[in-house]
Amino acid sequence: MGANIKKTQDGDLALLVGRSHKTFIVRLSPGGKIQTHRGVLNHDELIGRPWGSQVLSHQGSSFFLFQPSLADLLLNLPRNTQILYPKDIGFILVTMGIGPGMHVIEAGTGSGAFTTALSHVVGQQGHVYTYENRLEMQRLAIKNLSRLGLENRVTFHLGDISQGFDQQDADALFLDLPNPEDYISQVRAALKPGGFFGSILPTTNQVSRLLVALGRQDFAFIEVCEILLRYYKATSDRLRPTDRMIAHTGYLIFARSVHPIQGPVEEIAPPNIQADSEPD
Repeated sequence: MGANIKKTQDGDLALLVGRSHKTFIVRLSPGGKIQTHRGVLNHDELIGRPWGSQVLSHQGSSFFLFQPSLADLLLNLPRNTQILYPKDIGFILVTMGIGPGMHVIEAGTGSGAFTTALSHVVGQQGHVYTYENRLEMQRLAIKNLSRLGLENRVTFHLGDISQGFDQQDADALFLDLPNPEDYISQVRAALKPGGFFGSILPTTNQVSRLLVALGRQDFAFIEVCEILLRYYKATSDRLRPTDRMIAHTGYLIFARSVHPIQGPVEEIAPPNIQADSEPD
């Protein structure tokens, strides 16, 4: 059994968790050093250690050595703007059916957090096309994706999407923009028939404008929701919610492109929501 224990290797991404769950993510390389507020850790002393090991800094402070999860990577990305939280990203990926081999478009690259999640999920056979109109943000996103070794799965476009997308027949398309309602015709032209559309918006008036635009462009099965997440203190004798929770981060809007609709859009209910009542 011991022979099957996986150990760190040169080039691995490693997560170090210290006191108070302070985390550091590094790519291990011979001769490297990790400077922390509780001392220095040498990469040479980490390479070849089993995952899950306890390691000590030169000051004797304790850290645990783990493989980082996707959530760890996203929350530790250098960023200049607000990012999508893992709680939202996970629901988006599942709801939009995004998986290996898919071709996905996003607009509003930002720091590249959602781009990272998309490129991770589509795998080597899939591809992500991301659009951003701010050069400094695109440069940061490219740096973040390159640090994780995912840049080859992404094509970065710089510019406004008002003239449309370069791709067609995409499996899914996500807009993280303040005015997605202005680009729904461009979205429809880029999506394959029946393709998935998604967006995130902070306020209800923005959502209302998007709903109108989706109805005009023959999108159906429209859903609006928000994801709330509450953690609990993991102490057996005094289990209780933590003092803070990750509450509203935005409204998520999903829809499917369909052929021209016959009849009011309101009559078409989302497929995964049971009606309040069913006829006998």
